[in-house]
Amino acid sequence: MLIFDCHLDLAMNAVEWNRDLTKSIAEVRQREQGKTDKVDRGHGTVTLPEMRRGQVGICVATLIARYVAPDNKLPGWHSPEIAWSMTQAQLAWYRAMEEAGEMVQIRDAAALRRHIELWKSYGDRPPPKAPIGYILSLEGADSIRSPAHLEQAYAQGLRALGPAHYGAGRYAQGTHHTGGLTAAGRDLLREMRQLNMILDATHLCDDSFAEAMDLWDGPVWASHSNCRSLVPDDRQFTDEQLKLLISRGAVIGAPLDAWMMVPGWIRGKTTPQEAGCRLSHMLDHMDHICGLAGNADHIGIGTDLDGGYGTEQTPMDLDTIADLQRLPGMLAERGYTAADIEKIMHGNWVRFLLKAWK
Repeated sequence: MLIFDCHLDLAMNAVEWNRDLTKSIAEVRQREQGKTDKVDRGHGTVTLPEMRRGQVGICVATLIARYVAPDNKLPGWHSPEIAWSMTQAQLAWYRAMEEAGEMVQIRDAAALRRHIELWKSYGDRPPPKAPIGYILSLEGADSIRSPAHLEQAYAQGLRALGPAHYGAGRYAQGTHHTGGLTAAGRDLLREMRQLNMILDATHLCDDSFAEAMDLWDGPVWASHSNCRSLVPDDRQFTDEQLKLLISRGAVIGAPLDAWMMVPGWIRGKTTPQEAGCRLSHMLDHMDHICGLAGNADHIGIGTDLDGGYGTEQTPMDLDTIADLQRLPGMLAERGYTAADIEKIMHGNWVRFLLKAWK
């Protein structure tokens, strides 16, 4: 079945991790053997061939570059100009993939419909060079130097934006931080609305989430977020926040970062085997959201499988992104109908975008 993954950091992995994502996963892992500069060296789960093998034919692919002030201890870039330059380097990689026929950018409803039809024509055997469709998103807005730069990014195909990532931001406050939007953040939302962009609520801290939702009347989704009632941490959404997102027509993408899936995980210490983390925990979070919504119209997949970790921090029964093809059978075992399974695998994201881009 065609899969739509709403959150992959492909260009970050290519440009900053120096991974050739056109190669097989075995080749990438082999080339990284013995390297220790990144915790996930030799354990990556995503390449373009693996996406094709798993029929992940469409994704939301990110640009990401955090600015950090002198008193900010998080890793990041030391000026917004440097951060902007890094996003432009990542964009250049996507363009290179387009030129090579590996990927194709989707900017509007017509292009989305064409791409869905193309992939459905492949059946269960996409050809070796089937183009992966991607919608461009920005994870954390620190790199947006000015409203003019947001307009420039939109012209480059940027269609979704999450104002914050981790910690303090120029526009909003992110995971494990507190506080509302800045004045620049409120201006950013107004400019995004004029451009008909999608607000990604993922990573907004509680204060910034509340303020953003009060101000925003456009399309909103949560590309990769789980449920706080199952895993207590402010990285996840409370039931009240989930209900608000549902009432606004949002789709919430389930990620596969193990610390967000099971409680008690200590990053850098706990292993998937010790925690017993499995793909079924992803379905637990989906079930919970469906219970709040009363239907399966507001859940999807947003794996974040290449978000700075590999198999050392993913479900123990997942080797690569191609294993997502196990989900339809698992969902069926839980009683989801064929129609609902198709919605979860790609239909809900497609419906959301067609409405947002109408």
